[in-house]
Order: sequence, then C-alpha cells, then structure tokens
Amino acid sequence: MATPGVTKQDIVKITIELLAAEQDRDPEDLFAELQAAGLDLPIDSLLITEVLARVESHCGGVRIGADNAAAWSLRSVHTFADTVLAAVVAAQNMHKQEA
Repeated sequence: MATPGVTKQDIVKITIELLAAEQDRDPEDLFAELQAAGLDLPIDSLLITEVLARVESHCGGVRIGADNAAAWSLRSVHTFADTVLAAVVAAQNMHKQEA
C-alpha cells in the first residue's frame, strides 16, 4: 500500500537524496545546481530512471506506468514528484475502495 501522508516535497527530497547518492554527491549541492537550472529542477531523464524503482519503493511500492505522461515527467524532479504523488493518491484511493 502507498505510504500515508507522503507529500510532493517528501518525494522531491528523497529523489534528490537518491540522485546525489547515485552520483556520490552532496544532496544540497545537487539541489542547488538543479535549482539554478530552473524552478522545476530540470534533470537528465536517464538519471531519474536510475532511481525510479527506489523512489517507488520508498513511496509504498507504487508503480509509475510506462506511458507518455510518465515519460514526460522524467524531465524534471518536480514533474517526476507530481507523477509519483498522483500514483500514491491513486493507490490510496484504490485501497479505500477495497476496504
């Protein structure tokens, strides 16, 4: 089941931390670099895909579909976080309906 109470900011934070760990960098330095590049924290989609499964796991095992919207979301940390959060909310709603 999806993690209750997860926020977009939580997803942004864990994504930055995982990306930084993947690159052996300080998360604050990476965040500052991405922030300087744009408000949405633009990033190479290949880097995001490297941490996708770990972010999904951190958010309760939600899965991000392999569609055009999901592919588009890999262009920035914020759009990625929006997509993950939407999956979390959908999983929570599904669980409520099953209960």
